Amino acid sequence: MSTKKSKKEIKNLSIHVDGGARGNPGPAAVGVYIEDGSGNLLKEYNKYLGEETNNVAEYQAAILALKKTKQLFGKKKCKKIQVKLFSDSELLVKHLTHEYKIKNGPLQELFLKLWNLMLDFKEVNIIGVPREENKEADRLVNEALDQEEREATLFS
Repeated sequence: MSTKKSKKEIKNLSIHVDGGARGNPGPAAVGVYIEDGSGNLLKEYNKYLGEETNNVAEYQAAILALKKTKQLFGKKKCKKIQVKLFSDSELLVKHLTHEYKIKNGPLQELFLKLWNLMLDFKEVNIIGVPREENKEADRLVNEALDQEEREATLFS
C-alpha cells in the first residue's frame, strides 16, 4: 500500500500568487505556485494577460489560482480543502480581509468573482507576505512576460 498522499487525501494547500505589469498599465502576466500542506510543488501556472494594471493582474492571479485548483481537484474535493493564499499585493490582501474599501469598478467585479470562487473551498485564508517570500510566483510572472516579449520581437 502506498503511503504517498493522493490528490483526494490533500486537506491543505499553500498557493502563492503574483501579478505584475511592466508599466502601469502595461504588458501584464500572472504566476501561480501551488504546494501541498508539506510544501511539495503540485502545479505551477503562468499566463500573459495583455495590457493591464498591476492591481488587475494581482486579482487575475488569485482568480486563476482558485480556478486551476478547482480543475485539479474537482469541486467536491475542494469543499474539504483549506487554502492558504499568499500574495505580496497589499491592496489585494486588504480588500479580501475587508481592511480597504474597493472603490474601483473593475476591481469590484474581480473581487466578486474571486469571492465566489473562495466559497468553493472549505476555507481560504488570505496572507500578505513580503515580495521576497513570493519568489516562485514572481518568477512565473516574469517568465510569461519575457516569453511574450521574445515572441513579439521575433515577429516584428
